[in-house]
Amino acid sequence: MAITSFKFLCFYALILILYYLVPVFTKKRGQWLVLLLASVLFYVVSGEPVLIAYPIGAAFTTWILLKILVRLDKKAIVKRRLVLIAELVVLLGILIGLKYVKFITGGGAHVPLGLSFYTFIILGYFIEVYNGIAVPVSGFLKTVLIGMYFPILISGPIYKERESGNQFFEYHPLDYKNITYGMIRMLWGFFKELVISERLAVVVNTIFGNDTQYQGAYIWVGAVCFAFQLYTNFSGCMDIVIGLSETFGIVLPENFKTPFFAKNISEYWRRWHITLGSWMKDNVFFPLLRTKLFTNIGKFLKKKIGKKKGKQLTTYIAMFILWFSVGMWHGGEVKYIIGSGLLHWAYIVTGEITLPFFTWLFATKMHINLEGRFANGFRVVRTFFLVCVSFVFFRSDNVPHALRMLGEGISVFNPWVLFNGSMLELGLDIYGWLVVFISLAILITVSILQYRIEEVSAGKIEDSRLTGITCVRDIIAKRNIVIRWIVILGLLFFVILIAEYGPGYSAAEFIYKDF
Repeated sequence: MAITSFKFLCFYALILILYYLVPVFTKKRGQWLVLLLASVLFYVVSGEPVLIAYPIGAAFTTWILLKILVRLDKKAIVKRRLVLIAELVVLLGILIGLKYVKFITGGGAHVPLGLSFYTFIILGYFIEVYNGIAVPVSGFLKTVLIGMYFPILISGPIYKERESGNQFFEYHPLDYKNITYGMIRMLWGFFKELVISERLAVVVNTIFGNDTQYQGAYIWVGAVCFAFQLYTNFSGCMDIVIGLSETFGIVLPENFKTPFFAKNISEYWRRWHITLGSWMKDNVFFPLLRTKLFTNIGKFLKKKIGKKKGKQLTTYIAMFILWFSVGMWHGGEVKYIIGSGLLHWAYIVTGEITLPFFTWLFATKMHINLEGRFANGFRVVRTFFLVCVSFVFFRSDNVPHALRMLGEGISVFNPWVLFNGSMLELGLDIYGWLVVFISLAILITVSILQYRIEEVSAGKIEDSRLTGITCVRDIIAKRNIVIRWIVILGLLFFVILIAEYGPGYSAAEFIYKDF
């Protein structure tokens, strides 16, 4: 059941009504049971019902092992580690066995909905309890809800139980702001997905499916269109999920913060798929650096090449494993390991190694203000280009296909196709392109405003008009009722009239649904 479908909206409306009616008759209790029931029903109707055994089995394993863990003395280090290893073996074993069986053996398997997301959420919850930074919930059913909360099963976010989990079990009274803000956020997500992403998908499919015909400038048009298709698809899903949760009074972590305004790849990953990066750093990167193996590697390298370079090289080795893991999370195929993992590792390492040279060249020799608008603008464009290159691997059928496309993009010079009407041969007529450009203009305008709000909140710039503002919805809320409704209804009717619904259309699937 796609969350952009009319069926899902009816399902959501029913759950929302029950969510706020049940406490009236149960003395402010039972809201979490409504969410649990909704999660089970959503899972059953969204795929093969029998596969619900996997998330429930993962929750049961975690619940049992946590009961064992909390009974152990903290000084019983060996026994506690054995319990942790058991959790890792079971949950990661199932994840690897199901998700990567095709890559490893060439076979196939039925993969349960949200496998990577619920595995990382519930595994992260176990590790937090193990490390003493979270308190285990009481009861098996509550453990199930932590891992199976229905909105996150499609594409996350990968929330931390210590930050989000307790909200599921608290009483949330009906709140006008939560309802209105949440639904506006959902509407914005529908706009991104149904108006922008679905149209760009037509162009992307045409170019990536016929790259020997569409070469040169077409390749870069396809790469840029895919960048915005993936962003509006994935972040649009997050807007719907976070907005929906907000109507329940539940605050989920942000997964995107204007990533295409990043000035380097490290900043890009602090703005793109934020919760995955945070999970990987907390549970892979930092624990890896603390292991005896890496401690010894660090000591050895410091003796051989010096303290600073030794520490740096040790970090790069750990980062390699981190980015390999990020690529593997996206899928066992080599194109994901490169495009979503190791290529970004290479970008970051190369950038850090060459930073002193380019700083000397541009700042000292060429007297360029590296913090000026021109330099920052160049950094943003450069970072976006590098990201687009990585997306070619992500979207291509395989690595040879990606390399061929990149070669075709470099070897063929035909910029005139951008202006001679050739763009109309890619599946969109002039009306479709007009809708894309207008919609992207709206998206970019809102993104710039949100970016500026973030800069003001962080104290990097001053703007009295944005003081106390946390999001664009606050700006809308401060306007008079006429302006508010013009904006909201304008966006609503734009989505209804322009969205890619029609004969033969099925509700949009999210690209990250199968990760």
